[in-house]
Amino acid sequence: MEHQTFGGEVTIPHHAPTDDSKKRIWKTTLILSIITIIELGIGYLLYATDFSNGLDLALKGVVIILSLSKAFYIVSIFMHLGDEIRNLIMTIIVPLMLFIWFIIAFLADGVSWKNLRNEYNPKEPVKYEQQATPEHEGGLK
Repeated sequence: MEHQTFGGEVTIPHHAPTDDSKKRIWKTTLILSIITIIELGIGYLLYATDFSNGLDLALKGVVIILSLSKAFYIVSIFMHLGDEIRNLIMTIIVPLMLFIWFIIAFLADGVSWKNLRNEYNPKEPVKYEQQATPEHEGGLK
């Protein structure tokens, strides 16, 4: 182990990289690169092709799952959570999941409140867009 001295007052230990750490870096780079290439390929496929609603949503779900797996892998490797004990991991993951759940719940509540407000507001009538009928289609170009 080498020591680096800065100004004669602070000594920071410096570890030389070993073969195992180099293999781990290359493995991490390879895994993250493969997941990113798959995500980009699916994104390009979604952009270039017009799929039906079901397949379109399925591919978007795959991209979300790949992104979450990549985020988990990054956190476990670069933030060293993969080496920690289960209780420490849970103290980070559970509040994160609650935060995501709060965001989803607040968005759903806001949409519900907006729809109810528009539906039951007696002072202001609900404004709907007029749909084109066959006799009006000639003027909608």
